[in-house]
Amino acid sequence: MKVQGKMFLWLALFILIMAIVYGLWSKEPAGTTALFLGFGLSVMIGYYLAFTARRVDQLAQDNKEADVADEAGEVGFFAPHSWQPLALGVGGALGFMGVIFGWWLLYFSAPLLLIGLWGWVFEFYHGANRTQ
Repeated sequence: MKVQGKMFLWLALFILIMAIVYGLWSKEPAGTTALFLGFGLSVMIGYYLAFTARRVDQLAQDNKEADVADEAGEVGFFAPHSWQPLALGVGGALGFMGVIFGWWLLYFSAPLLLIGLWGWVFEFYHGANRTQ
């Protein structure tokens, strides 16, 4: 994680330089503000990664002599099948169409979004997948 922390801190330095140059050259406040906010976000992420790197074991990416296979292993648990993203996608599409065509369409999209979100959160608390 030391590598990622340094990368984000170097990115923050680059964004800061670009924000100063852009602000002085263009005199445009919206873009300058966005660049300074990007600088702040990069500093926060870089500081967090650098701070956390001291507390965790050394990863393979921090070792210059490591192979690609040294970081191999289980990535995580992923659901083998789920219908909930379909409900969320349809509900989200209807919700955005409601902004375009009429707010009445949100009456149909809100229940789909709530059912999809509820089902996705509690997917492994009931049914056949409860033991996973």
